[in-house]
Amino acid sequence: MKQFKIIVEKHPDGYVAYPIGINGVVVGEGDTYEEALEDVKSAIKFHIETFGSDILENDLPVLEAFVAEAGV
Repeated sequence: MKQFKIIVEKHPDGYVAYPIGINGVVVGEGDTYEEALEDVKSAIKFHIETFGSDILENDLPVLEAFVAEAGV
């Protein structure tokens, strides 16, 4: 079993979740944090089954993820 870092965002209309370290777009959503997390886990499995393990950017794990804010 491969571990993924997953970003979960809370929005006014629900939650959105997406993994780090996968080529392509993989997104899950739900009314709760748990629903979004389960949905993105299912989407990751489907994405790997469909496109193969080559979609994983590399075998090096994402050690940390940071959220930063910058004015542009």
